[in-house]
Amino acid sequence: MIDVFARIFVALLAGAIFGFGLSLSGMLDPARVRGFLDIAGHFDPSLAFVLAGAVAVSSAGCLISRRLRHPLLDSMFHLPVKTRHRPAARCRCGNLRRWLGHERTLPGPAIASLALGLVPSYVFAVAMLAGILVHDNWPPSNWAQRRRLAAKQTLNADAKAEADCL
Repeated sequence: MIDVFARIFVALLAGAIFGFGLSLSGMLDPARVRGFLDIAGHFDPSLAFVLAGAVAVSSAGCLISRRLRHPLLDSMFHLPVKTRHRPAARCRCGNLRRWLGHERTLPGPAIASLALGLVPSYVFAVAMLAGILVHDNWPPSNWAQRRRLAAKQTLNADAKAEADCL
């Protein structure tokens, strides 16, 4: 039971440090994020420096974790399994960029911006939570069930094809 609370506390602490870093670097400002994505217009490269710093810290953490047998609060590392890239995954990146350009914000920075006390941040957070609750509690339609079944069959076929290649 203590392990569960320790994990939750460490996750909360990591999220607070991340949110503080976003706030300190000014990345809670949607205009700055749009400026980084607007290559042809008024390009703002400051996000690239924040990204480079994050990659440096993350790389150091990966190098340290390779030398450890297991994490401090778990018995093993839970690493993603290598899979081949699918075209649908590439489409999601484009969809995210279109959504970001349309809605002007992402959930992570929006929640971190609650600390600023701005009314639009609270409105967005409430709307996002309402959407999450509706999504999680709404009964799936026949179309959604057919889509999930088709995706599962595709994954099974991909796994079988990959096993045949080995």
